[in-house]
Amino acid sequence: VRAGRVACVDLRRQLVWVQKGKRVVFGPVPVRTGKAGYRTRTGWFKVYWKHKNHWSTLYNTPMPYSQFFSGGQAFHAIYGSVYSPPGSRGCVNMRLADARTLWSRLYTGDRVYVWGRKPGT
Repeated sequence: VRAGRVACVDLRRQLVWVQKGKRVVFGPVPVRTGKAGYRTRTGWFKVYWKHKNHWSTLYNTPMPYSQFFSGGQAFHAIYGSVYSPPGSRGCVNMRLADARTLWSRLYTGDRVYVWGRKPGT
């Protein structure tokens, strides 16, 4: 438990929530993380850049409400289902409404903790 905001990413259960101290201030909500060969990195990170209407030039796809925390890996919305397999290319994919809400709950410099392993990776 930390005093500041921490975005928690549980890869095994494919869930994200945000805690501030012992209090959950967002979520938990379902997400889709990295597929085999593109696993979402685990460990402690910080949100270092936010871009509301980001477009991935690498994958030529929209990434609304992007919040980058590890290299090119970010929380962002997708227009498809977070339940569709096999997964992302490392990002934490979210439903549009959830990504929009997370955008207002996390700030640059907030911590992100990613742990576990997505089943099948």
